Amino acid sequence: MAGTLVLNATYEPLCVVPLRRAVVLVLAEKAVVVEAGSIVMHSARLAIEAPSVVRLSHYVRVPYRGHVPLSRRAVLNRDGGRCAYCDRRADTIDHVTPRSRGGHHVWENVVAACAGCNHRKANHLLAELGWKLRVTPTRPPRATALIVGYAVREPAWEPYLTLSAWNEPTEVAS
Repeated sequence: MAGTLVLNATYEPLCVVPLRRAVVLVLAEKAVVVEAGSIVMHSARLAIEAPSVVRLSHYVRVPYRGHVPLSRRAVLNRDGGRCAYCDRRADTIDHVTPRSRGGHHVWENVVAACAGCNHRKANHLLAELGWKLRVTPTRPPRATALIVGYAVREPAWEPYLTLSAWNEPTEVAS
């Protein structure tokens, strides 16, 4: 377990912190454990399960967050490290509509690609080659930007990283 997902008091994902920092937040009663991992950490007087997800005890106001920045690492993360054309391991990114043909450098026009497919496609359109995309490229949710730097995405984080988990309106009992 490399890190711990930190949620705001409203369960909005804020960031990923090292495990040691998460334990300090819990011990200082600034956060509570929402999901615990399988590792147990021991001190001279205390044993605590290593937290995988923690929630802050008090709400922290977060300044407006724009969109997820477009980067090679983020595109590879979004596409699961697989080529959008042949499903092999991807190591480059490709513009679906080449920039030389008026395509823009935006999420909806960039996909992960293996070097072979990227080289064969060059500055051609998919229709010219008779190729199809395996998936439609989309802009990832803002919460995804929190974990772009992490090679391993913890399964316990998934329910908290979906925007629908914390952006849906709740029903008010009358």
